Amino acid sequence: MIKERQALSMCESEKVLGSIKETDRTKEAQAFIKKFCKLKPEKAEKLKQELEGLKLLKVKPQDIVKIIEILPEDATELNKIFTEVSLDADETNKILETIKNNK
Repeated sequence: MIKERQALSMCESEKVLGSIKETDRTKEAQAFIKKFCKLKPEKAEKLKQELEGLKLLKVKPQDIVKIIEILPEDATELNKIFTEVSLDADETNKILETIKNNK
């Protein structure tokens, strides 16, 4: 039964998988996540909270998850995430600075 729908990064989903009964499928999922995840779950959660704390109206929860997974280093990489809206220079700089401080 689905109790809540929430966007999670792969790093955060690793934490959720750790709380589920371990099976072959969960082991496979954890191995996949470890291969591609760039941050520890705690750092990913902190980065997510800081990005949400910026209170940028154009940035949706799904976008924050993509930012955490990709960790863009410049404006060009960041703008590839935002296809429906365009961020202004101030918003871009705030996001990039937050990422830089949490790596």
